[in-house]
Amino acid sequence: MNELTLKLPAEAARRIRAHGAETYPHECCGALLGRDAEGSREVIDLLPLANHRDDSPRNRFEVTPDDVRLAERTAREKQLELLGWYHSHPDAPARPSEYDREHAWPWYSYIIVSVQKSDPREMTSWRLRDDRAAYDSETIENAAQSVVWPAPR
Repeated sequence: MNELTLKLPAEAARRIRAHGAETYPHECCGALLGRDAEGSREVIDLLPLANHRDDSPRNRFEVTPDDVRLAERTAREKQLELLGWYHSHPDAPARPSEYDREHAWPWYSYIIVSVQKSDPREMTSWRLRDDRAAYDSETIENAAQSVVWPAPR
């Protein structure tokens, strides 16, 4: 397996953390827009979305088909690609749950930020394997300053 890297500008990381804090104690969610290159992806912009999960928004999020179409259209309009999705884990680790795995799609990057008592903490990124059996961790690199936040191994 090649090393997977996601370049994330500090401002985008700040916005994801702020979205997680703003929606606490519920999960936030949004789309990652950018460019995919050999071995690394770069997030250029974010598209924050509403969590449409009514029954358990504290530990689940839902992206609707309309959200996916909006994210794809927004990416096209900005001449970018839809690279993946982000969401928060209120009072839980920044690790994908079994529910996350069952509802994820291969190829996309999935950023998870842990929000502990309204305070955003660890941020990780993952890609679901093509066989959907497990995730591989993706190193998050600050695109502007080359600061690296290694994803857990």
